[in-house]
Amino acid sequence: MSSEPEKAPPAPEAGVPAATVSNKQRKRDARKAEKAAKYAQAHAQQKPAAEDPSPEHEKQKQQQPAAAEDDPSAANYGDVLPGEILPAAVPDGPWAEIGHLDTAAAGRSVLVRATAQAVYRGSKTKNVAFLKLRQGMSTVQCVLAGSAQMALFALSLPKESIVVVEGAVALLDEPLSYTTVQEVEIKVRKLYCISRADPKLPISVEDAGRSSAEFAKAEAKGVPLPRVGQDTRLDYRVIDVRTPTGQAIFRIQHQVENKFREHLSSKDFIGIHTPKLISGSSEGGAAVFKLEYKNGKSACLAQSPQLHKQMAICGGFRRVFEVGPVFRAEDSNTHRHLCEFVGLDAEMEIMRHYFEVCDIVDGLFVEIFRHLNENCKRELEAINRQYPFEPLKYLESTLRLSYEEGIQMLKEAGTEIEPMGDLNTEAEKKLGQLVREKYDTEFFILYRYPLAARPFYTMPCYENPAYSNSFDVFLRGEEIISGAQRIHEPELLAKRAAEHGIGKSSIKSYVDSFRYGAPPHGGFGVGLERVVMLFCGLSNVRLASLFPRDPQRLSP
Repeated sequence: MSSEPEKAPPAPEAGVPAATVSNKQRKRDARKAEKAAKYAQAHAQQKPAAEDPSPEHEKQKQQQPAAAEDDPSAANYGDVLPGEILPAAVPDGPWAEIGHLDTAAAGRSVLVRATAQAVYRGSKTKNVAFLKLRQGMSTVQCVLAGSAQMALFALSLPKESIVVVEGAVALLDEPLSYTTVQEVEIKVRKLYCISRADPKLPISVEDAGRSSAEFAKAEAKGVPLPRVGQDTRLDYRVIDVRTPTGQAIFRIQHQVENKFREHLSSKDFIGIHTPKLISGSSEGGAAVFKLEYKNGKSACLAQSPQLHKQMAICGGFRRVFEVGPVFRAEDSNTHRHLCEFVGLDAEMEIMRHYFEVCDIVDGLFVEIFRHLNENCKRELEAINRQYPFEPLKYLESTLRLSYEEGIQMLKEAGTEIEPMGDLNTEAEKKLGQLVREKYDTEFFILYRYPLAARPFYTMPCYENPAYSNSFDVFLRGEEIISGAQRIHEPELLAKRAAEHGIGKSSIKSYVDSFRYGAPPHGGFGVGLERVVMLFCGLSNVRLASLFPRDPQRLSP
């Protein structure tokens, strides 16, 4: 790093003929000059606050930049005026992305808007300040060495303030270890604060992003660090997600959703959108949010798009998918349950066997896993630094076990299961462990569940009605996907609904849609947040939900 700040580019040569400047350019220059004059006048007219005689005030006063008349560079830094997006003194030019800065950018002038993550004095001279800027997951060091007053202004900025920097990219003599951009820095010529953060934030990004290893190391030295608990983290979520881990989790979530859409579209599925206000329960049971509708009617929030995606198949679409909110009024205060989550749902015609749905699930998730491992290395590394996890083990052709085979494995391991019942959490984890030990995979399909453990619209097995044409998919010992062939015969469907306590009137249009000709079909549904949680080895699904809703939380 050079000790001398980068010089500003030279002004245009004098004596340029007026004819070479267009009327449009002259008007633009005039507007800029007028804005700059108003900006300087407004700052000059600002009245100082009443003097505070306290020692703290004197210390702050010493750190404040000098008045404009004492500082020839005063126009190159400061707070923007109320309602202003950008000072007129900022030159036109493309905005640079911090993550794109590298050695090829050396010597180039750049314009950056970012968050001030940290600011500190130079160790050799008080007239130098360093500013660490952050955009998303990328950080870069900036140096302010041309003006002592500008350096003081930088030092007065609260952490997490939004700033605009104009300067030149310069090569470093040695790579930095505390920024993601390690081989270059920005030598600042202009610095403006767009939005000042509160000086005292409820939590800090640094504390929210610490790993268990950092806490252990600090405690071993006798200087324990502040810990941010889960409730506090979620209360101040807009700060919490600024950490590298927070940014990485939701970038991975985006990739999962995007690959879900992309893969199914390549298999001739089309995206649909179904209503979330419905007249009755879509899944049966009591876990439904009820509300008053218009004209004295009652309604429910959809527990899934199940009924309407089947009706779409009856409408001739053949293969459909949806990404949308799902509501479950569950009182489950566990690490994996939410009252609202993002559902990834698909439905398709079946030509011969419901394993055709399993084939789609197999190809889809193997592609998602491969894509994340190959294209999200940076994000996975960021998560791993704070929440260490082992890479997911999966097979290129997903393992399929029957329900009976899974139950037998559990019995042989000494785990008793309720006859013809669903697997509880402990059984799921135990089966996941056994499958990993025997087949070296953490992703598998368990099919042919007992009919009593499935929703009313699940097709019974032809050869044994006690079982069903259904399946669940497990990831790291937890169920993430439920799927099945659906009943397409209206009389059987109405009978099964009645057995589950679902009134005929609330699903009449659904049942009637199968009276007009309906092909055999099946599908599946999966929670986006749960996929991200388990793939990344996170301990709680709330970490993978931007603003989680559970039985205790309705804000922010």
